[in-house]
Amino acid sequence: MNWVAPIKDDKTLNEFREKLKELDLKYYIMFEIGIGTGLQLQEILKMKNKDITGKNSITVTIGTKGIEREFKISPALKQTISDYTKDKDPDGYLITGHASSSAPLSREQAYRVFKSVGRSMGISSIGAQTMRKTFAWRYYKETGDIYYLQELFNHASPSITYRYIGEKPNVSVVLKKMTPEENERSRYMLYLNDNGKKRLGAIVDELSGILEQFDSPANNDAFYGRIDCLLEELEILMENFHNTR
Repeated sequence: MNWVAPIKDDKTLNEFREKLKELDLKYYIMFEIGIGTGLQLQEILKMKNKDITGKNSITVTIGTKGIEREFKISPALKQTISDYTKDKDPDGYLITGHASSSAPLSREQAYRVFKSVGRSMGISSIGAQTMRKTFAWRYYKETGDIYYLQELFNHASPSITYRYIGEKPNVSVVLKKMTPEENERSRYMLYLNDNGKKRLGAIVDELSGILEQFDSPANNDAFYGRIDCLLEELEILMENFHNTR
C-alpha cells in the first residue's frame, strides 16, 4: 500500500506547486485552496466561482449526520482566488475539466495529475488526501493544536488525527480524549436498534457490489480511477483503525 503523506518540507512543496502551475494554473489554484484551507478535494471541485471568491471562510456539511464545519481562508489565499476568478462567470465552476467544457474537473483526473507530478519528482506518497494532510501537518507544526484539527475533520479521537498527519501522538492528549464515558456512549449508540451492524452491513454490501462489477467489460477508465481513489482512502481508514487503541 502506498501511504499518502503530507508534503513536509518547503522546497518539495514549492517544487510541487510550480509543476502544477506549469501544467495548468487551475491545478495550482486547486492545490493552493486545499493546502490553505483543509477542504477535501471533492468539496473544491464542486465549487463555483461565486462560492469562494471574496470569502473569508467556507462552510461545508460533512458526514451522514449533516455536521457543519467552517474552513477559514487567509487574506493571501483570498487574494489569489480573486485574481484567478476575475472576469470569470460567477456561476461557472471554479476548476473546470477540458478547456472546451464548462463541466467541473473530475476527481479522477485531479488524482491522476497529482500522482503524475509526484512520480516526476520521485515521490510515491502523493494522492487525493495530499492537500488536506499537508494543511493539517503545517497547521499542527505552527500551533500544536491537534484538537482543532480533530474537530475540523470530524475524527473520533486525537490519535486518529495524529496518525492522519504522520506524527507521533502526544500521549497525554490522546488519553485525555479517549475516556471510558466516550467509549461507553459509542457502545450504546452502536447497539441501539442494531445501528452498528446495519452500518457495517451497508458498507460490506456496497463493497461487494463493486467487487462483482470489477471485471465487467462495460467499465471505463474513470470507473477504475474511482476504485483506485476509494481503495486509497479505505486503506488509510483501516490503517488508522488498526493502529488506534
